[in-house]
Amino acid sequence: MDKSLDKVDLKLLRLLQQDGRVSNAELAEKANISPATCHRRVERLFSQGVIQSVRAEINPQDIHLGALVIVGVVLDRSTPESFAEFEAAIVRLPVIIDCQLVAGEFDYFLRVRVNDMADFNQLHASQLIALPGVRQIRTFFVMKEVIQHAPLRF
Repeated sequence: MDKSLDKVDLKLLRLLQQDGRVSNAELAEKANISPATCHRRVERLFSQGVIQSVRAEINPQDIHLGALVIVGVVLDRSTPESFAEFEAAIVRLPVIIDCQLVAGEFDYFLRVRVNDMADFNQLHASQLIALPGVRQIRTFFVMKEVIQHAPLRF
């Protein structure tokens, strides 16, 4: 499926990144297109996978997940099988909000949301060190979130 995007598509994407709850009528007006055209284009962007989802951003402190922890993981082997086994296990941990396979000193970086350091200590002791193939874990407690969920620049 062709995903070529024109200037109108890019404008719609920028506007939706700013406010995903904007009405179709307001979005069409801001993009200077008709509401029907706007609706059709946005639906196409969804069906092509350009827009992957629309969701609410929740204040983590309000739901007792105010501590953000970055975890660097080193596996004991660098094989496709060990990566697959680790990834299959990590997706089953709902406290993990991001997991990236990286090049360099670590194999993976995890972003974890917990209530506090005691919660993380429990998670570390009961689940993280028990993940398959884990040789080393390095933990970084985030002191201040300077940029969060920044829109993509294009």
